[in-house]
Amino acid sequence: MFSKKILVTGCNGQLGLSLQKLYEAFPCYEFRFTDKHNLDITDEKALQNIFEAERFYAVLHFAAYTAVDKAENEQEMCRAINTDATKNIACLCEKHSAKLIFISTDFVFDGSLSTPYLPTDKTNPLSVYGLTKEQGEQAVLTYCNKSLVIRTSWLYSEFGNNFVKTMQKLGKERENLNVVFDQVGTPCYAEDLAKVVLLCLEKDFSRRILHFSNEGVCSWYDFAKKIMALSDINCKIRPIRSAEYPTDALRPSFSVLDKADIKQFLNIEIPYWEESLIKCIKILGK
Repeated sequence: MFSKKILVTGCNGQLGLSLQKLYEAFPCYEFRFTDKHNLDITDEKALQNIFEAERFYAVLHFAAYTAVDKAENEQEMCRAINTDATKNIACLCEKHSAKLIFISTDFVFDGSLSTPYLPTDKTNPLSVYGLTKEQGEQAVLTYCNKSLVIRTSWLYSEFGNNFVKTMQKLGKERENLNVVFDQVGTPCYAEDLAKVVLLCLEKDFSRRILHFSNEGVCSWYDFAKKIMALSDINCKIRPIRSAEYPTDALRPSFSVLDKADIKQFLNIEIPYWEESLIKCIKILGK
């Protein structure tokens, strides 16, 4: 029996590394892990070559330009990765009859709602990053029939740079930290998302959007407080408004995602955000 080949882009990001912890439990798949060093996704010819050389059953497109503030001044690079490369991957998946799972973001929304965002809700990105990811979504859904977009929010893990690791580092260095309390959403542990992506591989889908994060709601202030408490770090967290912490890119003030569709699609329960945070902090160590 031949295993089904799966191309993974961005394999050394948070989600890619989290997937590598889990993939051996899926022996029916043969994973081809790639990052910018062995596959430049902005090189259309390189993409064509790898698709022609290997018949992929599916592509897990994790690679992205994610430096939200830098993107405001690096628009061309951000668009080349998040939009143009994504369109090329979508077209090649369609040509070669491969499934495509594309990871997107809560930044496609403007945060003006006060109830959790449905996959069908109107997008209105406030930043270059959000706009290029929205355009990537549109390319995926337009050019690839067997496509699935999974939007997530506030991604963290034991890998790479993220809010949890930054808070632990700064909390050990400082007596107090100011953290915004007027941006509300839900954290997502990358390993939980990686499990969901692997489950989606088993399913049939066509031009669909789903939402995934952990369960519950918190502000960045609440998130930071819980990180310090679970890490036994004695650092006082002070709540501030986002206006007191200006950034180059605007962030949505409310980005809680409605996950009813994905729970029904996969018949799963989703862990509460604090439960997954406990797991991650245990791995990171105090």
